[in-house]
Amino acid sequence: MPVPENYAVSECLRDGRRVKIRSLRPDDEDDMLAAISRTGSQSLQRRFFVSKRSFSEKEVAFFMNIDFAKHVALVALADEDGREVIIGGGRYVVAASGVAEIAFVVIDDYQGQGVATLLMHHLIILARTTGLKQIVAEVLPENAAMRKIFSKFGFHKRGGGDPQIICLVLPL
Repeated sequence: MPVPENYAVSECLRDGRRVKIRSLRPDDEDDMLAAISRTGSQSLQRRFFVSKRSFSEKEVAFFMNIDFAKHVALVALADEDGREVIIGGGRYVVAASGVAEIAFVVIDDYQGQGVATLLMHHLIILARTTGLKQIVAEVLPENAAMRKIFSKFGFHKRGGGDPQIICLVLPL
């Protein structure tokens, strides 16, 4: 069984480039912040539901302090000029017993290459391994690309809640 904190696999993007999907590490903070700076404002708004260009120390601490039990995070890395850089990330946070909320962000230059699909696939593997029963995602109605990915994995719409946000659920 895969261990979330040591998780690492090699994958291939749609265009044939290789990427590494692995657990987020504490020493990834600078690379993670660099990836955010390479992500367009619309992409960040679709991820955080508000306009966002920077993060407070408290937010950075939340994103970086992963326990791999209730908060699991994976990053996708690609080789750029001989250096591995973070091009996307996905995470789930346990919100209730057996239920986790999942979210993703991919830098604009790599969108449409299957990065979020790969991250989703591997997060679902880890979620099942750790005994989660359900994954929940919130997505803005205009985020057609992520809605398509969630649909591909079998997420279905759950009614109620905020009409400006679509709530999707995947039983595991």
